[in-house]
Amino acid sequence: MSSIIPSMEDLRPIFEQIITYAPKNLINFVIPQELEENIEKMLTNSGSKMENITSNVDFVLHHCVNTSHPMFVNQLYGGPNPVGLAAACLVEKMNTNQHTYEVAPVFVLTERIVLRHLRKLFFGSDIGDGIFSPGGSFGNMYGLIVARQNKFPEIKKTGLFGLPPMVIFISEDAHYSASKSANWMGLGENNVEKIKTSITGAMITSELNLAIQRCKTEGKVALAVIATAGTTVLGGFDNLEEIGEICQRENVWLHCDAAWGGAFIFSDKLRSKWLRGIERCDSILWNAHKMLGAPLQCTIFITNKPNLLASCNSVAAPYLFQSNKHYDEVYDDIGDKSVQCGRKSDAFKLWLMWSTLGIDTFTTIIEQTEDCARYFTESIRNKEGFMLYLDQHQCTNVFFWYIPERLRNQDTSEIWWKEIGQISVQIRTKLLLDDKLMIGYAPLPKKNVPNALRLVLTAYPLKTFKDMDFIIASIETVGKDQ
Repeated sequence: MSSIIPSMEDLRPIFEQIITYAPKNLINFVIPQELEENIEKMLTNSGSKMENITSNVDFVLHHCVNTSHPMFVNQLYGGPNPVGLAAACLVEKMNTNQHTYEVAPVFVLTERIVLRHLRKLFFGSDIGDGIFSPGGSFGNMYGLIVARQNKFPEIKKTGLFGLPPMVIFISEDAHYSASKSANWMGLGENNVEKIKTSITGAMITSELNLAIQRCKTEGKVALAVIATAGTTVLGGFDNLEEIGEICQRENVWLHCDAAWGGAFIFSDKLRSKWLRGIERCDSILWNAHKMLGAPLQCTIFITNKPNLLASCNSVAAPYLFQSNKHYDEVYDDIGDKSVQCGRKSDAFKLWLMWSTLGIDTFTTIIEQTEDCARYFTESIRNKEGFMLYLDQHQCTNVFFWYIPERLRNQDTSEIWWKEIGQISVQIRTKLLLDDKLMIGYAPLPKKNVPNALRLVLTAYPLKTFKDMDFIIASIETVGKDQ
């Protein structure tokens, strides 16, 4: 190194080390206390020599979970699509802020363009507004903020004082971010009403209707319904057509959390089955970094109501959003309507994937991923030792148990179910520690259902039927000894 700070040329081997890193293993699990101790030792007053940088990076890579491994089926995301990764590298290299055209011209325009095309896909019209947000939880809060602004436009100036309590309606299987949003917005967690769901995890719309009527009788304001398109555990889809009718009749904002299942928008076949009525929503959240495989994070919030985001969030900071610039000030709107000042150029990742791969490729990989979930379900439906919670998969989720031979053909008592739940955790842990498979597990507390294994499939890396066979065989091998 010729100066205090290494140059890009000095670090070229490090970049190559990172980009070309392609381990065959999935995980090298180390207990947290030991890993933390080793990481902390790397912080020094004098810094590191080049050879130490190489070894430190190698250490980090060696101890990261390989989310690009085909057997990483643990979360609602996987490894980054290579085109998206190239875009993310470009964004980091440019290191600019997504708030004005003058400092991020290409990135501002790609965000405007991608949002416009997504509104057309989801709503059937490009009229409206939108923004890329830092994750799905934040995107859901955008939905609630614009719902409140739409209902009470004066609230931006006067605050909540003197207004009646506002109620948010979600399903009992919906994402927990609604409760966090209620807290942040000053609405209160007690004003988040959780509607019962069916066995599939879909909101029971008759219960929603009753809850809204009860809310009004109590003198509260029914502010918004958050419908879910692809719940976290079961992959359940709320009935958007029925919920849309209720919301339209009762003048309640309808926001759709399509963070997971929104990727089905690229398939006419899957959209017609699972996303019927999504065009009736007032706002929609979708995470392109989930099923589609864009690098984290890549979260889209869109609404069919123009100018609502600006009316919520614009403060026209005079040092940034001047009205006498050398270009049309409308191209700075994207920064002023955000609640953030500093913001990453996340839209560019989806833009480069879209411009390179095209919708036809998106359709192909999404449909192949869903086909693998169907194949997995059909493969274990009548297979000895396996038990499905639902007869069919939903989204790309499969929720199931493995029953060891010693526990088969027995009365399913409470004690039996408790042991089956414990076995699910044991199977999952053994597969993880043996570096075979990283699969999720979860209970359904509201339905008194114990821990089960949860398979979720993403479109990158693209899965095959052979991968599904390997997962089934691995679970069977470990499960028979439990």
